[in-house]
Amino acid sequence: MDTKRQYEVVFIVDPAADEEVPKLTESFSQIVTDQGGAVTKAETMGKRQLAYEILHHKDGTFVLLEIEGSGREIAELERRMRVNDRVLRYITVRVDEDRRRAEKLKERRARKAAKRPSHGGGSAPRRGPAMEFAEAGE
Repeated sequence: MDTKRQYEVVFIVDPAADEEVPKLTESFSQIVTDQGGAVTKAETMGKRQLAYEILHHKDGTFVLLEIEGSGREIAELERRMRVNDRVLRYITVRVDEDRRRAEKLKERRARKAAKRPSHGGGSAPRRGPAMEFAEAGE
């Protein structure tokens, strides 16, 4: 498992621990780098209302981490989140295949657009049956 994969980890922090969010994010980033991974993006998305109550909390601070690694660091990160009392919920999603698939679709659309003839100023506008009907009534 030596290939680098991309993951997105979103975790919700207890709203009472707002001042601890940067420190918590930094410690989780350090765990990833110690395990050989790299944090490509760390973003605090702010305090938001939860869809349902979690441990008697109606809101929480959401944090997104984009991680590049082999997967070993994800296991350690999730283990640490599981035992941390400040983390209400977390989810990890592997996104490298989805991004690769989206990139292929984008390239395919660009190739099709390049093949399509562009209708410039020299040609007559396209006329549909409604235009022909309107002209016949005049």
